[in-house]
Amino acid sequence: MARFCPLFSGSSGNSSYLGSRSAGVLIDAGVSARRLEGRMKLCGIDPLAVGGILVTHEHSDHISGLRVFAKRYGLPVYGSEGTIRAISGSLEGVELIDIKSGAEISGMEVKPFPISHDCLQPTGYRVHTSDGRDFCLATDLGYLSLEVKENLLGCDLVVLESNHDIEMLRNGPYPYHLKRRILSDRGHLSNAACAGFLPELLKSGVRRYMLAHLSDTNNTPRLALETSLSVLVQAGFVRDVDFILQVAAPENTESKTVIF
Repeated sequence: MARFCPLFSGSSGNSSYLGSRSAGVLIDAGVSARRLEGRMKLCGIDPLAVGGILVTHEHSDHISGLRVFAKRYGLPVYGSEGTIRAISGSLEGVELIDIKSGAEISGMEVKPFPISHDCLQPTGYRVHTSDGRDFCLATDLGYLSLEVKENLLGCDLVVLESNHDIEMLRNGPYPYHLKRRILSDRGHLSNAACAGFLPELLKSGVRRYMLAHLSDTNNTPRLALETSLSVLVQAGFVRDVDFILQVAAPENTESKTVIF
């Protein structure tokens, strides 16, 4: 069965594993290779199971461990043309592949789609697993475009950004220019924006959700969870009956793996 393990999620580093115990992909590598290996082992995943690395964009919290991990295991790195261009200078000796309209990795069909963020050509990913399940990840996006929404619909598992509480951000310690950036269409998705789309996703057949990329400063796991739960309950849905909702912790210290 398909499994998803959120290894790291948040402001200080992002990486996750998707696939089976024996074959899968790493999505981003935003912490050191040593920490990635340790967290994968806690999730019961051998790093040798990774057949390639998908990169969403070039910000350091998504690629800081990329070069070492890719070279250590001889892995190809996939990303958009813009992302590959942005990271190529620091990845000499690593096979870089422009994913364009899609790729097959570890027996899974991977389809990229554009998202809005303040970098060259960021992408989300929809994946059809080897056992016929559909997965979608969309984080680091300023808003939910029509194309993003279309890729999220009908999946068996959706990982969606719930980055900040708007009032915490507005009243918090960040300088004005950073607050403005986060709140912009090229920034990050708020709890409210994330929660507002979940009922539509549920009506399309999505039953399992994971909230991801929570801000360390402008959010809490409890607040993100309560915001989404409130919207779904008000729409008439019952938790653990109609849907399963979880939060990706900054570090998956409990080895939380989702089987779907």
